[in-house]
Amino acid sequence: MKKLLTLTATASVIATPSFAAGDVFFSLSNTDFVVLLAFLVFLGVLVYFKVPGMLGKMLDDRASGIQSELDEARGIREEAQSLLASYERKQREVQEQADRIVAKAREDAKANAEQAKEDLQRSIERRIAAAEDQIASAESQAVKEVRDRAIVVATAAAREVVAKELGAKDKAKLVDQSIDTVGAKLH
Repeated sequence: MKKLLTLTATASVIATPSFAAGDVFFSLSNTDFVVLLAFLVFLGVLVYFKVPGMLGKMLDDRASGIQSELDEARGIREEAQSLLASYERKQREVQEQADRIVAKAREDAKANAEQAKEDLQRSIERRIAAAEDQIASAESQAVKEVRDRAIVVATAAAREVVAKELGAKDKAKLVDQSIDTVGAKLH
């Protein structure tokens, strides 16, 4: 600040407009000299009350406040960036997990479809086998009925033939042979 005062005083003494007034410069009747003295007194008062120091301190405080706000803003920005990175990482993890769930669901659906096809195939095979068994049973039943009917018809025909062509003596002999045959088979 002293440099400023010295510089101002030197500049006012050397100033050529002050010499242009024509009168003696260091006189109270010279308005330029009075203005210079008032300005120097004003600067002296400012220096006496330490206004430049207070202004410097205020500017330093303001600069340090701004610096602290900038530091705080940087910290908040870094925290926001780390939070953003964290959320992006979590989003990727959730997306990967969702992709895995979808893939698993597709695999399960495919496996269930395959299982359903196999179950259907087995059910069809069982029904075909049951139908074939029913057909075979019906066929054997039909064959048995045909045989039984053939036996009944053959027996009736044989009875008629035997009744017409055999006499009483032949019939008795035939009955005795049948009894002997049945007796032999039973023993």
